Amino acid sequence: MRALPLLLLAMACTADVTPDATNIASGPITEGTRPNVVVIVVDDLRWDEFGAAGHPYLETPNIDRLASEGALFTSSFHAVPLCSPNRASLLTGQYPSLHGIVDNVARNLASHRLNTFPQALQEVGYETAFLGKWHMGNDPTPRPGFDYWVALPGQGRSVNPEFFEDGRLHEVEGYTTDLLTDRAVAFIERERDAPFLVYLAHKAVHPDIKQLDDGSTDPNSDLGYIPAPRHLGRYDDKVFTRRANLVKDLGALDGKPAIRRALAFLTTGAAEANFAEIPSPRTEEVTIRRRSEMLLAVDEGLGRIIAALDAKGVLDQTVIVLTSDNGFFYGEHGLTSERRLPYEESIRNPLLIRYPPRVTPGSRPDGLALTVDLAPTILELTGAPVGPHIQGRSLVPLLNGHPADWRESMLVEFYTYENPFPHLVDMDYRAVRTDRYKYVHWMRFPDMDELYDLQADPLELRNRVHDPQFAGVRDDLRRELDRLVLSAMGLGAGTSP
Repeated sequence: MRALPLLLLAMACTADVTPDATNIASGPITEGTRPNVVVIVVDDLRWDEFGAAGHPYLETPNIDRLASEGALFTSSFHAVPLCSPNRASLLTGQYPSLHGIVDNVARNLASHRLNTFPQALQEVGYETAFLGKWHMGNDPTPRPGFDYWVALPGQGRSVNPEFFEDGRLHEVEGYTTDLLTDRAVAFIERERDAPFLVYLAHKAVHPDIKQLDDGSTDPNSDLGYIPAPRHLGRYDDKVFTRRANLVKDLGALDGKPAIRRALAFLTTGAAEANFAEIPSPRTEEVTIRRRSEMLLAVDEGLGRIIAALDAKGVLDQTVIVLTSDNGFFYGEHGLTSERRLPYEESIRNPLLIRYPPRVTPGSRPDGLALTVDLAPTILELTGAPVGPHIQGRSLVPLLNGHPADWRESMLVEFYTYENPFPHLVDMDYRAVRTDRYKYVHWMRFPDMDELYDLQADPLELRNRVHDPQFAGVRDDLRRELDRLVLSAMGLGAGTSP
């Protein structure tokens, strides 16, 4: 990062706030009152890709139930919009620059050494299960912190998957989303005296990708989106309402030179090329329809999990979280099959939490939330210790209002040590976002930085970085970005990023 002067701000740490009268107050957490926890991570799910978020036709009654009976966070974001590093951030409460999973390369050994919140729950008596897509290394063997482990090697398959289960790798017949739900429900239904954690990381809604002989995947061999047979074709006549920043012409990207460069390389193999039409292999309606149809099995699975908790008499004593590992582009800013870049479609995060003792039904917390906040939130709700290694902040205060000392800025970081996509080589960035502004610093192209006034320009159409009227804002955000980067590396003073 270019040398920027440091803004030495000492911001107060988050303090608990007293629950307001409209919320259900909670007493002290004891061994007998620790809630169960179910975390569901949907692969590549956009923040607006379910009914309660405004999708024009997708039917997700069970996800929508979480939104009506719990909290739907309206300003939740990914610390890094990429599968492996963000999955590590969800589990550890740390940024990639600290936990070390910075890309999608198979970091088998490193992922065995992560300090995760399931380990902390085990230490206070939880029985824990991991099911699904680990995607931090292709090695499918159990990671620390889990008593029950069912994992897909690598990206996995949507149909007839291989599972590492009961100490062996074997093929299982069926649709992967259903098979994972079967096992999650069976784990919930076990007789036990201890509280439990289910961490369900779905393969859906990621497309199937060709698996190579060495266990890695070929990023250029997309086998497509595969819904469950019972859902295939349900939305054949539906059309997704596109956002107004859908871009098909290169001229619309004059304010985004870094993206123009990447798209030129993707199209012609040269960073500086003249072409008008932006390639859009995945902006077809069929892609969006098939993704939606894949999500139907996820929603049905959530309904089965809710029913199992209810039958066991523990539904309202269970924290249920649904979230994602990154967003996705439907042609916005000329981007299609991508999820790594710093625009809202990629970095906004669907986050829903249902837990009646602490969450007001239908609430819409609006404070800046991050994927690094999941771990400390669950640890606080379960009464487990929040270790000093955790960089995120518990979201519990946001469940009771918007505390005055809540974070006013947040960091998004992205590394390109892994280069399976030639057009994204050298596209490392660090971005700072506030309620109103976003500043993007392209690490290797500092003359291509971007600044957006999200209040006036929520679709990020007009880059203000060179606008004299925004010079003061730009300079303040540069300093704040520098502070957040140091903090994410564990080097800065003040609050965590």
